[in-house]
Amino acid sequence: MKTPGALFDFVQKEWLLIASGVSLVLTSLYTNHIPAYSFREFQVLFILFILFVAVHGLQRSGLILKLSRKIEKGKTVALKLVITTFILSMLVTNDVALIVIVPLTLALHIQRKDLLVIFEALAANAGSALTPFGNPQNLFIYWFYELRPTEFMAAIAPFSIVFLFILIVPAWFMKTNHALQAHPNTKVVQHSACVYGFLLIMVLLIVLHALPVQTGIAVIIYALLFDRKTLHIDYALLFSFFFFFGVAENMKILLASGIQHSGHIFLFSALASQIMSNVPVALLTAKLTENWQALLWGTNAGGFGSIFASFANLIAYKMYVTHSSTNNPASFTAKFLAIGYIAFFLSIGLYFTLHRWT
Repeated sequence: MKTPGALFDFVQKEWLLIASGVSLVLTSLYTNHIPAYSFREFQVLFILFILFVAVHGLQRSGLILKLSRKIEKGKTVALKLVITTFILSMLVTNDVALIVIVPLTLALHIQRKDLLVIFEALAANAGSALTPFGNPQNLFIYWFYELRPTEFMAAIAPFSIVFLFILIVPAWFMKTNHALQAHPNTKVVQHSACVYGFLLIMVLLIVLHALPVQTGIAVIIYALLFDRKTLHIDYALLFSFFFFFGVAENMKILLASGIQHSGHIFLFSALASQIMSNVPVALLTAKLTENWQALLWGTNAGGFGSIFASFANLIAYKMYVTHSSTNNPASFTAKFLAIGYIAFFLSIGLYFTLHRWT
């Protein structure tokens, strides 16, 4: 039997899973409708699963950590950390980029680690927005609307590029020293890094429609035969996706008229993300509109702002406030929200500047 403390920890950790499951039950009862899942939605779940497994395997191999620690050497450490976070998030998702970079940052002797972690969270959200596989909501939008890689990246490129340059400026001027703490537990890169690197490339080709979805079974077969610990991924997130697919079907019935104007779609998805996170907002809104560009911008811009706006924000925030070398979480929270909402309102201004006639 679980203790109250253990139950509270579970609710705190898996609040999205619980909320999505309860929402599915309530909306199904209210609409008297059992949602039907499409083949495309099961494909998205499968691709997310093999993507998580491949990235987790690459992370366990030690390759990502070794590459990221090379940036500790030399000057402009802050700038290199921000740019590395941006690039990593494009390739291995924003969550994994922060799981790698934030602990590394907290191990450094940096004068303003709090600001740097905040800039890294922003860089992860901005960088991951650029690719279909950079974050879960992008993968869903890309697959749900059957987009081409070029049109997807062209639609969101101004968002990512503008915020990259905005983040480069403070990172360039951020002062650091070069006295680094030792890393006694540095992992040796395992031979499996080559295999998982190949499998990750294969998954990305599946996302880009260059390979059939069925080839992704190779990821599962390898993990089952040679590295079962790699299968220990975030299944709660996968089930949250499954539940929200059903909620989205029910919400389509409740909001049958849909949302048509691009500005309304953008604002709705951006503002709703502040409360319920941008991933479920993408799932809920996609079935209400055909305007994928506004939804793409809205959910990625919505990743800025509140701590709950994206999983990446939660990861960066939790890692900082629970680390042994940090203090004054109230001050960090205030800075996180202030800088996050500056980026949020800048993204709103950027969208309406570029799309004023749509």
